[in-house]
Amino acid sequence: MPDQVKYLLDESSIPTNWYNIQADLPSPMPPILHPGTGQPAGPEDLAAIFPDALIAQEVTTERDIEIPQPVREMYKAWRPAPLFRARRLEKELQTPAKIYYKYEGVSPAGSHKPNTALPQAWYNKEAGVKKLTTETGAGQWGSSLALACAMIGDIECKVFMVKCSAQQKPYRKAFMESFGATCTPSPSDETDSGRAILAGDPKCPGSLGIAISEAVEMAAKDPNTKYALGSVLSHVLLHQTVIGQECIKQLELAGDDPDVIVGCTGGGSNFAGLAFPFLGDQLRGGKKRRFVAVEPAACPSLTRGKYAYDFGDTAHLTPLVKMHTLGSTFVPPAIHTGGLRYHGMAPLVSHVVELGLCDPIGVHQLEAFAAGIRFAKAEGILPAPEANHAVAGAFREAERCKREGKSEVILFNLCGHGHFDMSAYQAYNAGELQDYEYPEKEIAMALAGLPPMGN
Repeated sequence: MPDQVKYLLDESSIPTNWYNIQADLPSPMPPILHPGTGQPAGPEDLAAIFPDALIAQEVTTERDIEIPQPVREMYKAWRPAPLFRARRLEKELQTPAKIYYKYEGVSPAGSHKPNTALPQAWYNKEAGVKKLTTETGAGQWGSSLALACAMIGDIECKVFMVKCSAQQKPYRKAFMESFGATCTPSPSDETDSGRAILAGDPKCPGSLGIAISEAVEMAAKDPNTKYALGSVLSHVLLHQTVIGQECIKQLELAGDDPDVIVGCTGGGSNFAGLAFPFLGDQLRGGKKRRFVAVEPAACPSLTRGKYAYDFGDTAHLTPLVKMHTLGSTFVPPAIHTGGLRYHGMAPLVSHVVELGLCDPIGVHQLEAFAAGIRFAKAEGILPAPEANHAVAGAFREAERCKREGKSEVILFNLCGHGHFDMSAYQAYNAGELQDYEYPEKEIAMALAGLPPMGN
């Protein structure tokens, strides 16, 4: 159809395998290191917080990892997710570009996060785990893990939610609790790491690094408890590749092939989920494309951070991973994009950037919110603040096409809706939000604290 807007697949098109880009990279990723020895960490070093199946997925270089049939059945609640041609937006922007977006906000939790929450909960239950702990920033991941634990059944969920986000988004907490999870603002007095942070700064707004410390500490102290992570690690990015795999089929229906692929990045999972299947095709000899990772300018790990070994958490309870980092002690400003307020980037995304396969850019929050509202007025979907960064990145590409007179195909991931983010939009509409300048001094101080093998 010449004016088609939605491109839909039936349930038989849900991918049967996750795609692992590590099989196609021109050079392998640096290994995870044990913080005590500085040597590559073995499975036994991760066993205290992850089940064996997920540890195996973390380190494998096999290209295709089979999706368990029970997980595929649960994916049917919302997958395959729709692909949209943004025809109204194209007219609004007066661009010769074609713009498509993959909409992950149709999931029960309103974002892409259940794509990994369900398999993580399933693998943990198969391993006999009784309780999962985790952190959450904006609340999308905490909501998704709470949902997954309820769908899987017989597994308890404990969420440490970054304090400033918990204050900004109380309905996310209500969502988690409605599915049976316990949600605690972080830093809290429930863990040693939380109490240490509060002793130094009772008004600390929290960060994902701090919340990770609390969740990991609680898991490590209880043999019946494991830890689940919503982004950053390779097995999480692996699970998200259902997004890009579906998108390849949908764009074939549309008769198009993307020239530019855009995603927002905080930990890197939604960007990788969309981009890696396309990048894998390119690495195997397919079409060359441009990949754009958009991060908040106030938390610029890819554009201003250092590529070095660092801890994934603030209390230094995790192994060391090589990634673009602002320093594990860095606490970002309390911007209204809680899901992107993380000091480091996924090691796999960082490695792809180092290989020159991806272009990172930073966007201030006022530009991101302006883009989100303009998108909503054209397309009828109000994005999550995190997704606004991808929208802003797509706008920049569309404006470039307009300047250059090029009719390129732009694809971006609209990774979630903003229905639980009304306080952020209220603040923006009232003129109460501000842009944060790059905090040079704070980041320099945090980077000075990198472990010796990070320098």
